[in-house]
Amino acid sequence: MKFRVERDVLADAVAWAARSLPVRPSVPVLAGLLVEATDQGLVLSTFDYETSARATLPAEVSDEGRALVSGRLLADICRSLPAKPVEMVLDGARVSLTCGSARFSLQTMPVEDYPSLPEMPAATGTVQSDVFAHAVAQAVTAAGRDDMLPVLTGVRIEIDGSSISLLATDRFRLSQRELGWDPRTPDESMAALVPAKVLGDTAKSLTAGSEVTIALAASGSGEGIIGFEGAAGGGIRRTTTRLLDGEFPKVRSLFPSEHLTVAKVDKAALIESVKRVSLVAERNTAVQLAFSEGVLTLDAGSGDEAQASESIEADVDGEALTTGFNPQFLLDGLTAIDESVVELAFTQASKPVVISGSPAEGDTDPGFRYLLMPRRLLS
Repeated sequence: MKFRVERDVLADAVAWAARSLPVRPSVPVLAGLLVEATDQGLVLSTFDYETSARATLPAEVSDEGRALVSGRLLADICRSLPAKPVEMVLDGARVSLTCGSARFSLQTMPVEDYPSLPEMPAATGTVQSDVFAHAVAQAVTAAGRDDMLPVLTGVRIEIDGSSISLLATDRFRLSQRELGWDPRTPDESMAALVPAKVLGDTAKSLTAGSEVTIALAASGSGEGIIGFEGAAGGGIRRTTTRLLDGEFPKVRSLFPSEHLTVAKVDKAALIESVKRVSLVAERNTAVQLAFSEGVLTLDAGSGDEAQASESIEADVDGEALTTGFNPQFLLDGLTAIDESVVELAFTQASKPVVISGSPAEGDTDPGFRYLLMPRRLLS
């Protein structure tokens, strides 16, 4: 194996492929990055039996071949190289890397022990890469992080014709994001539960091209994997991951069909106020929100401890009410909203609030909605 490639192209592709390497691999070869030089160019791959990453990139290949080297070490080396072409040569059990006057010699791992990467399922459709990345970033806001509840660490992707719904919940909050896409089959209807971290990292990393291809083999019709593919660095990047097992809770019914109180508030003002007032809120205590005509008053702290209070303008339609929320969960939802004015819609003080951006006149796009459970207020 012998090839020559531009330093920036190689470093970017190696960093992308190595990002999904396991921290504690179950077997040593899973810490490796597979380098394959072919007549089509260079292919870099990683796989941990759950998630695979495969990057193709242009390179001047003199001799075809493949080698398995430490992925994290190669990423560190490539990041530190001078801005000159890189040459890699396989010589026996070692790979030599030359860039300008810098030279490295890397020990290889047994390539025959490396597992075969899963095949990409048939393409289900395409979506604008920047729109998809932003929608996923909003949806994962409410995903759980407790590995004892693996179903809640995923994002449920529901495909129905030309629309995609992204749903996530950790039991205390719920996010829903709707977006349009271009399906291969107009009447396609399917669903999948995708690990939130993998989905978030993948969507963010595939914005170089104009669109992302989504390929889904649902559990009932295949081995239960989903693939994402996009253009980058003059080549193609492809990720697959196994779907999560288990039944995602039926959360859509939690969004109420009507509201008794709706408040419109400037998002930036509310975020800053929550940040200030929550400075005195003890761990696991709520920030109180009291809505009355034209005013939202925020309070935190109680008894002999530090206390804070602040009022901001609010357009309140409906009955006055007082409730409270985990301040960080509230901030997570507010910062995920794009619009400058947010709507907080209540049925009653003890029930969840639905937070969304205040839509422009005539806009019926549901976009992003964030449902948050209230917290008990200290008396």
